[in-house]
Amino acid sequence: MKVGISSPIVALSGRRPAWEAEAGTAELLQVAQAADRLGYAFMTCPDHVAVPPGLPRGERFYDPLATFSFLAGRTRRLRFLPYVLVLPFYHPLEIAKRYGTLDHLSDGRLILAFGVGNLKEEFDLLGVPFEDRGPRADDALKALRAGLSGRVVSYEGPYYAFHDMVVDPHALQARVPLWIGGHSERALRRAVTLGDGWSPAPVSFRGPTPELMREMLDRHEPPEGFDVVLTPGGRLDPVNDPGQVDEVITTSRKAGATHINLTVRHESLAHYLEQLEAFAEAAGLDIDT
Repeated sequence: MKVGISSPIVALSGRRPAWEAEAGTAELLQVAQAADRLGYAFMTCPDHVAVPPGLPRGERFYDPLATFSFLAGRTRRLRFLPYVLVLPFYHPLEIAKRYGTLDHLSDGRLILAFGVGNLKEEFDLLGVPFEDRGPRADDALKALRAGLSGRVVSYEGPYYAFHDMVVDPHALQARVPLWIGGHSERALRRAVTLGDGWSPAPVSFRGPTPELMREMLDRHEPPEGFDVVLTPGGRLDPVNDPGQVDEVITTSRKAGATHINLTVRHESLAHYLEQLEAFAEAAGLDIDT
């Protein structure tokens, strides 16, 4: 079971601990380097350009490409997961060039996760069609797969087309993992047919319970090596209740998950780092000593 962290600081809502509001570059770097040393598989960063004031999910959203580009040069093993990129906002070759360059510079440490988006105000602001975002995203995934890891690339589809275009630099990985967000059957079908993994919303935020995840996966035939990400409901407290670590790993395995997207209780940066260390030790992660 691989474990990544649902990053603090990079997204901020009223439910987040107060210290995150004042945190910045130094604190984020400490989190990334601690996760890197402790053997965590990835860290996340959301994707919004501009949102209406008072949005329940929050108003602060770091840009994932800028954030990860900064952190890539200060870490060695940690992988970088935009969770999730709103796919219809971008031309596939725009993603291939920008995030492919990040993969190239980070020695192949990129994972891409995508959603179709649901904030219509943001679509309208960016001049992106909202009603056909599902089929548009499907075509974009196919185009992205064609254009992400090659130097001279071509694709022909209903929404996107390019022929013998040069993308240099491009992704270092021959097959960058493409995970699909969303908690619906449609999202899971998209993941199984067009992606390499499924990363639904957290259990505590409309996401499926572990039992429902297992039922949904059993209705499909995921390909070999297919990844499934479980974000547990609530925040774990491995410092004070280390038994939670075995419980969440066991539950995640039963649900069919291959990765856990970890959230922990914390009241300060020091407390957050302490929780990361306690979970890593209890879970037997590959800590760099």
